[in-house]
Amino acid sequence: GVHSGDSACSLPAYSLSQEIQDEMREQMRTMAKALNVVGLMNAQFAIQGEDVYVLEVNPRASRTVPFVSKATGLQLAKIAARCMAGRSLVKQGVTEERIPSYFSVKEAVFPFVKFPGVDPLLGPEMKSTGEVMGIGRSFGEAFAKAQVAAGELLPQAGGKVFISVREADKDDAVQVAAELVKQGFTIVATRGTASAISAAGTPCEVVNKVMEGRPHIVDMIKNEKIDLIVNTTEGKQAIADSYTIRGAALQHKVPYSTTIAHAYATSLALTCIDSPIVERLQDLHQEFVA
Repeated sequence: GVHSGDSACSLPAYSLSQEIQDEMREQMRTMAKALNVVGLMNAQFAIQGEDVYVLEVNPRASRTVPFVSKATGLQLAKIAARCMAGRSLVKQGVTEERIPSYFSVKEAVFPFVKFPGVDPLLGPEMKSTGEVMGIGRSFGEAFAKAQVAAGELLPQAGGKVFISVREADKDDAVQVAAELVKQGFTIVATRGTASAISAAGTPCEVVNKVMEGRPHIVDMIKNEKIDLIVNTTEGKQAIADSYTIRGAALQHKVPYSTTIAHAYATSLALTCIDSPIVERLQDLHQEFVA
């Protein structure tokens, strides 16, 4: 898995059903009451299909509190401190959950450019050194702004995208490829991934893995023929084999996704990069008052 500190998050959630969100809220209320927590409490959930699992619960703030405060305009740390001092939520006028009509996306910032040779593949150990935030009327717009803020230069339509994914991600990769082709991108992929994409009716070119001989995908990256990379992998050998791809992407500043969820979010963001709308945070917060 990926460390929660290295993950991106969205408020409100864009990929969870209303039923799952309601179940998570109910579980949080039940745990807070059972544990007699006054103030802030955070929990980590895992979702598998329609099942909700609780990974851990902590009677403290989490790193997402500043993000949620900025997204909603509620000073959560101050509200929680006053609760701990005996001032109720009713007395503070905070009795309902704030769900924005706009999207806010928190994205992690990584130092890989400053550390040549470090593998950018994410895992259980936290690698990010900062965070940024993007806000938009759609999830795609908010995600696009967050990527720009993090220093990621998303490609313009008409470029070439390389896709190579593990077996478990191939169905989702087909959807991502179809979305990118709609936006004018050309898809190139390794044989297994290309077979799945082509079988679904999406045009796709085959490119060699490094071990299959030249010309291969790293040659294309070095020759600046690739504008975006989607590369998910698992297993020690597969991770080692694809290391040169991630290294070349960093060296040549090619944006890349190492999870299929990030790849899908990026495909949505690419539709919004040509016409960004800037709104003041204060004006957005006023929507809760109006």
